[in-house]
Amino acid sequence: MFNSVLIANRGEIACRVIRTLRRLGIRSIAVYSDADRNALHVEMADDAIYLGGAAASESYLDVDKVIAAAKQSGADAIHPGYGFLSENAGFCQRCDEAGIVFIGPPVGAIEAMGSKSMSKRIMAEAGVPLLPGYHGDDQDEALLRNTAADIGYPVLLKASAGGGGKGMRIIWSESEFSDALAGAKREATKAFGDDKMLVEKYLTGPRHVEVQVFCDSHGNGVHLFERDCSLQRRHQKVIEEAPAPKMTDTLRQTMGDAAVQAAKAINYCGAGTVEFLLADSGEFYFMEMNTRLQVEHPVTEMITGQDLVEWQLQVASGGELPKNQEQLAINGHAFEARIYAEDTDNQFLPQTGRVDHFQLPELSDHVRIDSGVRAGDDISVYYDPMIAKLVVWGPDRRSALRRLGKALSEYHIGGVTTNRRFLQQLAASEDFAAEQFDTGFIDSHLETLHSEAAAQRDTDRQRDMALAALVLLSEQHSHSLDANTASPWASQFGWRLNAPAQQTLRMHFGEDAINLVAEFNRDESLSCVYIDGITVNISGHCADNTVFAEVDGRRYQFAYCREAGSEQDGYCLFTDRADVKFSAVDVDFLHAEDSAGELTAPMNGTIVSLLVEPGTAVKKGTPLLVMEAMKMEHSIAAPEDGAVAEFFFAAGQLVEGGAELLRFEEQS
Repeated sequence: MFNSVLIANRGEIACRVIRTLRRLGIRSIAVYSDADRNALHVEMADDAIYLGGAAASESYLDVDKVIAAAKQSGADAIHPGYGFLSENAGFCQRCDEAGIVFIGPPVGAIEAMGSKSMSKRIMAEAGVPLLPGYHGDDQDEALLRNTAADIGYPVLLKASAGGGGKGMRIIWSESEFSDALAGAKREATKAFGDDKMLVEKYLTGPRHVEVQVFCDSHGNGVHLFERDCSLQRRHQKVIEEAPAPKMTDTLRQTMGDAAVQAAKAINYCGAGTVEFLLADSGEFYFMEMNTRLQVEHPVTEMITGQDLVEWQLQVASGGELPKNQEQLAINGHAFEARIYAEDTDNQFLPQTGRVDHFQLPELSDHVRIDSGVRAGDDISVYYDPMIAKLVVWGPDRRSALRRLGKALSEYHIGGVTTNRRFLQQLAASEDFAAEQFDTGFIDSHLETLHSEAAAQRDTDRQRDMALAALVLLSEQHSHSLDANTASPWASQFGWRLNAPAQQTLRMHFGEDAINLVAEFNRDESLSCVYIDGITVNISGHCADNTVFAEVDGRRYQFAYCREAGSEQDGYCLFTDRADVKFSAVDVDFLHAEDSAGELTAPMNGTIVSLLVEPGTAVKKGTPLLVMEAMKMEHSIAAPEDGAVAEFFFAAGQLVEGGAELLRFEEQS
């Protein structure tokens, strides 16, 4: 085994590897960029070495700097985690040349599976079933278009060097082909430096089932069963589970054998994942092989009781696999939910910001959090917006799903918008619980999920306003006491002659600016709140960032946090069904108006291309420009029929979130 290992990655995977290294008594060396100086993985490691600028190209993707850091620290090996350099054959070769062990497969295996077109040819020769498609080198657009027509729409365009949904487009008709191809090529070039595309038949309604494989240098190979990763958006996995539902023993063995066969066909060594599309008929088709540890590996660890990072270390140091196939068994069921900084109500746009509050659910052998984020950390524009992975186990699928929902409800993150509530909705979905889902589940259920969430917010709106008022009044009262406990002028108690004391509160509640009136008892405790002519009876108090209240005869206990980044002293209340954001606001704030004709950047990013000439007439919904942020492209479209009067940025320029991108004139 190794004496010291450098982790050429960041975030939760770096922390995950460090924990295993610490348990095994192996020295850990972290690397970091300008954006990660105070990151958790840097603090956890035994040593840490600075690489460079916040941009990945200046730090984590700079092969020379990573190799130099390994030599400087005296590391025996480099663990690449996933992403960045984990599937980079050139980096693996450089490690070999420097005499440093690359904890991953050999160069030849990475090259074989790194090209999706090459991997398809190898799998066909190995007898692994494939989808109809084109995987050749000729990238002439007419050839690709004709191939798509021959296969029959819908088809899937996929970057040959790709992964993680980058450089991928579903095309439903020939009229979409050119624009989709151009967009996929742009995205692939940025992500992988290679715009080569393959075309495949797109299956409607399949499940995404992948098999965890492991091989060593002694000719041994096993699979650690399968994971179902069908719940996806933008080809990115959202909730994964193991084992896959509706799997017969025969199908499991057939898929597992095919996965091991695929790995042995390229002389594989280490951890890998063979991904399949599974049709209702039970037929399955090879998609790709990821030559690294996957983000969702914890669900496999939960049901097998194995530490896959430890397996990686043992195999990379020349040892044999810790177990053979007969010694591996499935125990129970596990789910993993990926918690992202993203706005699920706004096309899942990635979000940036400071994590002001980070309250974990109760952890145990059955509830696990893998995260590289803590309170006070910034979610930046430079890296993937994943905050954490919540992993749960149960003796069966139903109990594991119930545990997932409970843990999500107890996981409170303040200061940045996340998908946590959306994950709760998915976990509570009757169709998902009934195992009625496929890769299109989120898209087909999105409108229903959003409408249900909106209906819940409307149902609880007056209650939540009253609770927010209680929090604001409690905070105001505590501040006035802190300011001057002896002065009667510090009191904000709304005394009135021969009438109950009242106080008007001006509040920013979600997207709305509202007024409400709070009425008090003689002891200055809150009695009720008047909201739009409706009386909400409420009493209670706040302590330790928790509001304890009785509202219209029902008791509640909810956590809340201060969101320090808010200009209006903002708060977030974590109710049973929503994260409620609110703040006390000045009168002038209530009259702020939006500027007509302005289109702004949804977040920090880079302008990729301007799609129309100023003055050219366009229809509502026409894409006007493309910007890239957090590894994804986002189109800005015309809000109405009209024309762009002026662009304020050129292609290649950086823009800040909220910046005005262009001036648009509506058609008169």
